[in-house]
Amino acid sequence: MMQVKPEQVSMVDALVDPWLRVIGRDFAGYRNHCRRVFIFACELAEAEGESRQKFAIAAAYHDLGIWADKTFDYLEPSKRLARAYLDSTGKAEWADEIAAMIDNHHKVTPWSCKPDWLVEPFRQADWLDVSLGARNFGLPRRFILEIQRRYPNAGFHLTLARLTFKRMKKHPKDPLPMMRW
Repeated sequence: MMQVKPEQVSMVDALVDPWLRVIGRDFAGYRNHCRRVFIFACELAEAEGESRQKFAIAAAYHDLGIWADKTFDYLEPSKRLARAYLDSTGKAEWADEIAAMIDNHHKVTPWSCKPDWLVEPFRQADWLDVSLGARNFGLPRRFILEIQRRYPNAGFHLTLARLTFKRMKKHPKDPLPMMRW
């Protein structure tokens, strides 16, 4: 197991922290979710350097459209926000890969279109976190529990349940628009 150091998690914090006012009461839960997804993705891919940066960006932006655009149909807004960030930081060449990471993070089946991209380990990391470790993709249970202890849920799954229920009331035929098969 490669261990993600606290200063590497700070890459995620630096991207999420400016959104505190936008995210509001859900901030602690979302930031810790992003931290966990980042760590799990790095471990699954044995990521170093540039790959860790890509995971940090994708983690910070992957659900951000929920709050920034006030919608549970958040993939397009999240991709738009990530692309704007990448353009503003001179990393526009990463935009297609990170957009694919965001667009497919709720894909039920494996993603295999471009095996050299980081989409599949990111998808697995998000599923691992959303499933509370039930889908572990080979990561040791002890490691998952340690990361969950270090970065607690802080109501994130309750937020997801609340948002899902709210969406179901308004769109009963399309309650989970972010899902991909």
